[in-house]
Amino acid sequence: MPSSSSSGHSPITVYGAIAANLVIAAAKFVAALATGSSAMLSESIHSVVDTGNQLLILLGLSRSRKPADARHPFGYGKELYFWSLIVAMLLFGIGGGLSLYEGYQHVRQPVAVTDPLWNFVVLGVAFLAEGGSWLVAVREMMKTRRGRDDAFDTFQRSKDPSVFVVVGEDSAALAGIVIAALGVGLSHWLERPWIDGLSSVLIGLVLIFVAVLLIWESRALVMGEAADAEVVQQIRRLAEADPAVAAVEPPLTMQLGRNSVLLNLELHCRPELPADAVLAALARVEAGIREACPTVRRVFVKVANGDGSANP
Repeated sequence: MPSSSSSGHSPITVYGAIAANLVIAAAKFVAALATGSSAMLSESIHSVVDTGNQLLILLGLSRSRKPADARHPFGYGKELYFWSLIVAMLLFGIGGGLSLYEGYQHVRQPVAVTDPLWNFVVLGVAFLAEGGSWLVAVREMMKTRRGRDDAFDTFQRSKDPSVFVVVGEDSAALAGIVIAALGVGLSHWLERPWIDGLSSVLIGLVLIFVAVLLIWESRALVMGEAADAEVVQQIRRLAEADPAVAAVEPPLTMQLGRNSVLLNLELHCRPELPADAVLAALARVEAGIREACPTVRRVFVKVANGDGSANP
């Protein structure tokens, strides 16, 4: 029997990222205009794109909470996955593309950076703000850590774009700030203004790398990625532990949203059992799964026939 519920999760990571990016973008633009730094202009573009991306994530979060209806009987949870894919594409095309173009132009026609002190002040403030946002996002992400998984494994396993997209973007932002600071400093101290343009190119490459990673993660979720392997294994163990169950077919799962999983499970019950005992077993297995795996919101349990087919 299917059921569903919604999550009241508060996207603190997204709000933190928006607040940080709005302040940082304004400061970077002022510094870029005052000093003529290509790297600072790329960083400004990056912060503006990040701010827009977080607003799209908020839109996805809002729309994903809509209740199921006749047109979308399993709900709107995948709206968030769609918008996270759009975010990753924008980061790739606008953030990475414009940074590469800006850097290429300044490598061809270098312009000396004037008074780099303001750049360092702005980049220092930006690093602190982005670092705070990054720490909040990583802390949220690591709440789902499993066993000995490291941060990257946890990132790959995450089903919540409101967390892993922010982690990816903030990681790119911190790397970009370091590259920009090195580019501004070296171009000024060595009197090689083309280094500033080169740093902009490197920032663009970092953004494209992170964007491709986010595209890959979001694509899998949009296409109907299975639930976490540990959840699937736990479902199978629970079903096999019931005394009325003789065998269990591989559970079929799909991630419908960041906290919502669809499950289709086929059981082989012991042939000597009467019909009422089989129905009781199905109810026990379903109840056990719902209790042990709260993210499994839609459950369809069937009894497989002897020829491998399943009764509805």
